[in-house]
Amino acid sequence: MRFTRCLAGTASVLLAGSHVAQALTVDLSSPDSIKSMAKTIAYDMMLYYNGNLTGGIPGNLPAPYYWWEAGAMFGSLVDYWYYTGDSAYNDVTSQALLFQVGPNRDYMPPNQTKTEGNDDQGFWALAAMSAAEVNFPNPPPDQPQWLALAQAVFNLQASRWDMTTCGGGLRWQIFTFNNGYNYKNSISNGCFFNLAARLAKYTGNDTYAEWAGKVWDWTASVGLLDDSYYIYDGSDDTINCTKVNRIQWTYNAGAYLLGAANMYNHTNGDPTWKARLDGMLKGTDVFFPKDNIMQEVACENNGKCDVDQHSFKAYLARWMAATTKMAPYTYGDVMAKLGPSAQAAAQQCSGGNNGQTCGLRWQDGTTWDGSYGVGQEMAALEVIQSNLIAQVTGPLTNNTGGTSQGDPSAGTSSSYSPTAIAPATTGDRVGAGFLTSVVLIIFIGSIWWMTFA
Repeated sequence: MRFTRCLAGTASVLLAGSHVAQALTVDLSSPDSIKSMAKTIAYDMMLYYNGNLTGGIPGNLPAPYYWWEAGAMFGSLVDYWYYTGDSAYNDVTSQALLFQVGPNRDYMPPNQTKTEGNDDQGFWALAAMSAAEVNFPNPPPDQPQWLALAQAVFNLQASRWDMTTCGGGLRWQIFTFNNGYNYKNSISNGCFFNLAARLAKYTGNDTYAEWAGKVWDWTASVGLLDDSYYIYDGSDDTINCTKVNRIQWTYNAGAYLLGAANMYNHTNGDPTWKARLDGMLKGTDVFFPKDNIMQEVACENNGKCDVDQHSFKAYLARWMAATTKMAPYTYGDVMAKLGPSAQAAAQQCSGGNNGQTCGLRWQDGTTWDGSYGVGQEMAALEVIQSNLIAQVTGPLTNNTGGTSQGDPSAGTSSSYSPTAIAPATTGDRVGAGFLTSVVLIIFIGSIWWMTFA
């Protein structure tokens, strides 16, 4: 592996303590400046990773980070290579994305399976999908290929589409014994929608497009998508999804935005998909309440963002930028938000003993908010490097130079149905994805603490 820096000393470098209020600076008119900034932040982000060290598990982040966020992080490093051309993290990224595929090559690895949710699996699949789209170096022929991995997850999740409640939809959790099994949430369905739409575009296979339309229609039918194109968090299927948890998160909006953009492109500008895309883009305004600076409005201002939520802005930035490639007419509106957000994020990278640790509250300028971690670094990385989107080509398809090999039947022989394995132990649950019990308590208690500036 090219990236072999050990984790020793990370706390003294990155974590709280005295800090030098210098902040990182970026000139968004200079690709070299953006690349330099991205390089610095990517390096700091990877100081948290120990999966490529002796005794480590490739693809896993240490506690308190869950498996899904590791997949998301390696997706950001695929983006990093795409935007900057810097291959420093390619080997460690490939190692991680391949080590975690599991015996059925479908991102159901034994070390995660008992606690894995559909959204967790989806984030790893989307990283593989990005690798296919940008011609990230292909794995050796005897290893799973990026496109085939994305197809495997699509096929497996399509088989889990649940018509027993709420008229359809994916459940949050895969297995009945996990908290959250009765929650049908937007991020699980949004990742599936995003993946289906991108597979439709990449392969030209309309079966994927039909599924994308099906997920969109279901999301709207249960009220998780409203007439203002706001995406809400989820609903409880024990009440047949008759009440909706109206919290809004950046990553839900981003997942549906890029899916709609791919469907717009795949259908050659179909007016229905254009209206949906335009609505989704307008709907993201809620996350830019002041000076076009992105905020996680549900938790930034009240200080309640958890470890997972610290990273959510990364995915909205990632998918907003990617939208401009599928629908070039959106470029001006998108960059009017990503530009100021990138400047603000750079300014917030002013903490820690190194004076460049990135915080979450970008609107605070050079006054570091005191937070730190993989999510904060990843969010800053994605929003800053996304300002290179006009400098890169793609994404590719199998007709425009994409070289990843697919397998339309991948994932169809998997044994991972909701009742296929024994319940998780307490130890297993320590490594689970999202904090399901916390979110369900929020839902059941009807604590709608979404706040708008």
